[in-house]
Amino acid sequence: MHSAPDMVFRTLADPTRRAIFERLVRDGEQTVRVLTGHSGVSQPAVSKHLAALKLAGLVRDRHEGRQTHYSAEPQGLTPLIDWMGLYGAFWRDRFDRLETLLKYVAGLERVAAGPE
Repeated sequence: MHSAPDMVFRTLADPTRRAIFERLVRDGEQTVRVLTGHSGVSQPAVSKHLAALKLAGLVRDRHEGRQTHYSAEPQGLTPLIDWMGLYGAFWRDRFDRLETLLKYVAGLERVAAGPE
């Protein structure tokens, strides 16, 4: 079984899918027809990309008559944000250690240089 971050990464790895998601984030709710006009791929391809985005929790759909309207689901990025947060803490700790080491080395250099 794949983890939630894996699903989001895999889904957004496709440039066309990522562009569709970005358009929905930027421009708000869109129909498949409108998205197809901006995507450079066929309507069936756009529909497949939207299905993948929906499965990953990145978009939601709303039916109105014969049309389906899609909008971004920003909460779908939560697994990705949580995953990145783990590494943020890791790097903060590493930079804190580096800063301590650099201060130590600077102190040693002052001692080695002797009195001025």
